[in-house]
Amino acid sequence: MCDTTKDGDRSPLLPDRQEQGDFFVCDIFDAAPKGDMASMAHPIFSISTKPDHRVRRYEDGTGRNYLEVKPSSDGLATIHDRDVLIYCISQIMAAINKGQKVSKVVRLKAFDLLRATNRPSDGRGYSGLRSALARLQGTQIETNIVTGDVEQLDIFSIIDRARIVRETRGGRMQEIEVQLSDWVFNAIQAHEVLTLHRNYFRLRKPLERRIYEIARKHCGSKKEWKIKLSALQGKCGSASTSREFKRLVGNIVTQDQTYSHMPDYAVQLDDNMVVFVNRHAKKPLASAAPSGAIRLNPDVYQEARKAAQGWDIYTLEQEWREWMADGGLDAPADADKAFLGFCRKVFEKRGKP
Repeated sequence: MCDTTKDGDRSPLLPDRQEQGDFFVCDIFDAAPKGDMASMAHPIFSISTKPDHRVRRYEDGTGRNYLEVKPSSDGLATIHDRDVLIYCISQIMAAINKGQKVSKVVRLKAFDLLRATNRPSDGRGYSGLRSALARLQGTQIETNIVTGDVEQLDIFSIIDRARIVRETRGGRMQEIEVQLSDWVFNAIQAHEVLTLHRNYFRLRKPLERRIYEIARKHCGSKKEWKIKLSALQGKCGSASTSREFKRLVGNIVTQDQTYSHMPDYAVQLDDNMVVFVNRHAKKPLASAAPSGAIRLNPDVYQEARKAAQGWDIYTLEQEWREWMADGGLDAPADADKAFLGFCRKVFEKRGKP
């Protein structure tokens, strides 16, 4: 990941405010940051730099599933407020992978959260964290989208509550309790989470963060993924005109061509199509053609998560495809069954990651 600049230019990445290898202080804080797939797939968080008071409603192509997001007087929770959620999800997943008992109430140190998410740890950082907690609690969601095989048809906040447990004499918070919503906690327990690149927290622009989330969710370990510019704008929840949105995406593409700063996926713009190219996808070997042509049923991923609890299923999928390619194996008669068998063997031999 490039972090150099030309004379007079500024890197599109924020400075790294933490030393390498010191991402989390406590034992369970050493896990990679993780986001829940439900909020990665849908534009719950605002990418506006100003308070966003719009009510949003999104429906899928069938018209059966919907999601409506309503702001409080403070506005919608922002993509930067999502850092709190990512941090809590990461802690809980790390504890689950260690076999520890977890609950949807998370107690954390404010300083650790600020450092882990690459936020300033001065007065601005603590003030911003307090505002983020208020927006997360105030933003309400009404949906029937399933998380963890549970269809929840009601209205709830992104977090149920936040409480400052300890505060210094100067008014600076030390410890916080965050109670996650059932919707988020169900997704965690079902392992419906994806690992994010640590440089996600260094992306300057809210739109860059949202675009990366979408690529991580939909491109995954595939070589590339394409989406219409208009569809991407809808997934981002952008209120810009289509012309302005294309200009903003074009700026990100231009910077990425210069700095390769977008984590995991290069971003390209081809007329009105946005193309994400996986930076880590290996070029297929001559014998790997059968595995590259395999198409898995989308429903198999949920079963795979149960078979290999704690593992990133898309990483296992890439490993499975490479294993077949390296061995020159033909495409299996039942790809879904073969992939599930591979996941079970990984879990049996390696256990939880």
